[in-house]
Amino acid sequence: MSDLKEKVIKEIKKIYDPEIPVNIYELGLIYKIEIIDEKKVNIDMTLTTPNCPVADSLPKMVKNNILKIEGISDVDLNLVWDPPWTKDKMSEVAKLELNL
Repeated sequence: MSDLKEKVIKEIKKIYDPEIPVNIYELGLIYKIEIIDEKKVNIDMTLTTPNCPVADSLPKMVKNNILKIEGISDVDLNLVWDPPWTKDKMSEVAKLELNL
């Protein structure tokens, strides 16, 4: 994994779902992280439900955190609903944290 991708993941892990005490990366809400020319990041992410109360703010937080990384000048964030999020997308770390 590239150093830049690791930095992107580190920034994403600082963001938590307001209803679940686990960061959104470990929750499995991030479907794709693509680095283009070391300056642009493409992200595909979802939310736990389409009616999520932070549907507006959470993607903005992700984008803003990634833009803090030195050298990143653009973030293209795509909010997707297919495939829908399920608990199966959670990492083992998240499942242990939530006693699942």
